[in-house]
Amino acid sequence: MSDFVENTYKFPEMIVLGSTGSVGEQAVDVAVKHGIRVTALSANKDVKRIEEQARTLSVTACAMADAAAAADLKQRLADTSIRVYSGADGICQMLADVKKQDRQVVQNAIMGRAGLEPTLTSLQLKYRLALANKESLVVAGKQVMACAAENGAEIVPVDSEHSAIYQCLRAGNRNEVQSILLTASGGPFYGKKACELENVTAADALRHPTWKMGAKITVDSASMMNKGFEVIEASYLFHVPAEQIRVLVHRESIVHSMVEFTDNVVMAQLSVPDMRECVQYAMTDPYRVSSVTQRLDLAQIGKLTFTEPDNEAFPLLQCAKWAMGRGGAYPAVLNAANEVAVDAFLKEKIGFRRLMDVVMNAAQAVPSDVALADDLDTILSWDLEARRLAESMIKGESR
Repeated sequence: MSDFVENTYKFPEMIVLGSTGSVGEQAVDVAVKHGIRVTALSANKDVKRIEEQARTLSVTACAMADAAAAADLKQRLADTSIRVYSGADGICQMLADVKKQDRQVVQNAIMGRAGLEPTLTSLQLKYRLALANKESLVVAGKQVMACAAENGAEIVPVDSEHSAIYQCLRAGNRNEVQSILLTASGGPFYGKKACELENVTAADALRHPTWKMGAKITVDSASMMNKGFEVIEASYLFHVPAEQIRVLVHRESIVHSMVEFTDNVVMAQLSVPDMRECVQYAMTDPYRVSSVTQRLDLAQIGKLTFTEPDNEAFPLLQCAKWAMGRGGAYPAVLNAANEVAVDAFLKEKIGFRRLMDVVMNAAQAVPSDVALADDLDTILSWDLEARRLAESMIKGESR
């Protein structure tokens, strides 16, 4: 960016959904450090933290997915003019009520399937959507991309891998893409064989070597499920078949992903592992401004390594590709079963290997007509059925 643009750039207003989670907190940090106006916030149950954020940022509205939390927050903010919304529908209503004609960006950092409706609402309202909720595309990628196209709405990815791909694609045209190289940290269990995963604990799974993330996504990283979801996400976002997306384990987490073009040239995006860079770029694209993150020192890092993932020890990556190939509601079924299994693992109801078994077994146990699901209502009905199926598999089990 030229000095003129750098000195005169005006950030759009920001709305942060899932503001008390890991990515949401980093979005708030970017807003504070750049002096970005934050219009509205949402969270699930963390009333104390969202009250702090709301007062610090002087927002006009907050929404709590949990009704009891919303009632509590309303009482806490009674001395302000901040409007409080309740429930999942309340989040969407808040988005409609705070919509302006000026530039606004919705940072959707809600965790899991719950982020889908706010994603669709943001696109229908023609916000720029900074999407950190990958499950929106895993569950209903076809419908989400169609909604964006129908409304002329923009999706800018916030996941570090997809932000990297998005930036690399500026080097060429989409029809010049030969493959996407999606990098993975390998998580805390990198190098372990399947037999060595039998007795790992939730505490072990939460010790990610590079990224500081929420519990659910950290477990997904440990099982490689997160990378499987990212393959699905990338396929929809960048209109690239899953078979043209290759996963490479990159322990240093410096190369966030790469794009290989038809002339065999590979473009990579490198930066320190800090989600604030992705949050900021989703606000400023196609411009760049001074970052709140540290500069990258390659001499200090010394080397960058890449290896193939171990699909035998971590089969969920291949399972995600299988679900994507089957189509219909299969990715939604996979996500639903995974949400249930991860929750059970974190509560120590099942072990780590059983977590992966439950996800795969649930995905393979649904009838084949799941592949024919083509509308959102049908997909969401299979989402519920997959949750019931996974819960029945877990019921009565112990580690």
